[in-house]
Amino acid sequence: MIIIGEKINSSINAVASAIAKADKQFIQQLAIDQVKAGVDYLDINAGTFLDREADLLAWLVAIIQEVIDDIPLCIDSPNPIALKKALAVTDRKAIINSITLETLRYSGIVPLIREYKSAVIALCIEDSRIPSRAEHRLEIACRLVDKLTAEGMETGDIYIDVMAQPVGIDSMSGKVALDAVRAIRQCIPEVHVCCGLSNVSFGLPKRRILNQAFAGALLTAGIDTLFIDPFDKRLMSLLSAAQAILGQDRYCSNYLKDYRSGKLT
Repeated sequence: MIIIGEKINSSINAVASAIAKADKQFIQQLAIDQVKAGVDYLDINAGTFLDREADLLAWLVAIIQEVIDDIPLCIDSPNPIALKKALAVTDRKAIINSITLETLRYSGIVPLIREYKSAVIALCIEDSRIPSRAEHRLEIACRLVDKLTAEGMETGDIYIDVMAQPVGIDSMSGKVALDAVRAIRQCIPEVHVCCGLSNVSFGLPKRRILNQAFAGALLTAGIDTLFIDPFDKRLMSLLSAAQAILGQDRYCSNYLKDYRSGKLT
């Protein structure tokens, strides 16, 4: 399981305030705390700042790299200009978040993938719409993989995002995401499959309960990458336990390690 920490995001009020004040210490501590919690990547987003996004995204990359040596970054923006400025100061292989089949977005981001030898998150979106059927999301995923591999990308550097949507708006959206994961895992097993876990609970109370339930279901469906809040200790414990049960943790070594370190709750 690949865990991408979602907390350095300007849509979070405290983070937006820290970015606006150039509060380097706050951002760096947030990065350190996520790494201690067990993330494999740090997602970095400054999208709410619009005209300042490019400069701020590059600043975030630079200050995080000052204190985090061994964790790669997931650089989160649809804007090729902002992505390029951030990638130019990145000292490790990054994931670009994200690309779609939309012509302008695709043509703006593919050259960055080539230049910086980045991995990429590919969204199951077409013409700015998220398909309501799992079969359609699979079709988009296949087309994205075909196009990206034709550009020379390795399938192992492609992360297909099944685009989980709030169950409070459409009660079938969780099931559609799960069906899409199963379909992609069966038809394109070489790629990574991911989603933003907390999207499913948007607008509902006790969101962590829904996120935790969805995480377990996603693991059984075959997902291998999640954007999550790593400070949810119960969620992190459930992920550790689920991987042991699903045979993804040889001799339960990671589960036992988490137990001995006091991470299980």
